[in-house]
Amino acid sequence: MTRPPTKIQRWKCLVAYDGTDFSGWQSQAKADGVQDVIEARLARIFGAPVRVHGSGRTDSGVHAKGQVFHFDAAWPHGTEKLLAAFRVGLPPSIQIKSVRAVRPDFHARFQATGKRYEYRVQLGAADPFNRRYCWQFFRPLDVAAMQAAADLLRGRHDFRAFTALNGPEREDTVRDLRRLEVRRAGRTLRITAEADGFLYKMVRSLVGLLVSVGEGKVPLAQVREILSGRTRTHIVQTAPPQGLFLVKVFYR
Repeated sequence: MTRPPTKIQRWKCLVAYDGTDFSGWQSQAKADGVQDVIEARLARIFGAPVRVHGSGRTDSGVHAKGQVFHFDAAWPHGTEKLLAAFRVGLPPSIQIKSVRAVRPDFHARFQATGKRYEYRVQLGAADPFNRRYCWQFFRPLDVAAMQAAADLLRGRHDFRAFTALNGPEREDTVRDLRRLEVRRAGRTLRITAEADGFLYKMVRSLVGLLVSVGEGKVPLAQVREILSGRTRTHIVQTAPPQGLFLVKVFYR
């Protein structure tokens, strides 16, 4: 008796990765994006090309603890076996944390309602085990001033001054920055940013300005002017990528 063909299923996946050796999440011409590696592994599993759709991009050198993506494929052997097959052929710098079947209309990008990022600043030299995951900073920082600046930036604003986008003026750059916190633990600063969405290099630009405030280079009044001016200036530096982690993607 001929077994009926397995139904195509949509799969939602959670992945963590060390972005040091990748050119970001998105597929690249040189096939050195995290997406390229994942799609290559899926092609081996299913014997045919499989397209992956992520919740969004991360830049070259940026890490993730909770990136989300989905793909469509027929798999007759159960979720646990799919997860096991997925993990076998991936490099140690990429870990599939979970796989589950979802409704066919689920979309990792378009149904995301928000994201949380964390940025780590190391005050002084980091040990060899953490240098790939922080911004080593060798000047004193006023954490209270940084948090005061973060309080000014939090909320629903036009963040055009904090993106590296070169698109047309009509592009929507309004975001609801629901959380922006600066916390110190020993010699480590953790800056947490959560919003309904982020613009290109927005988190790293926010961090760069907060650090400039902490150094005493940018007063709080100027932070207000930069935000309301809606124009990118040299005052807003972009923090290096290795300190940034995509922590969580939110869905309803």
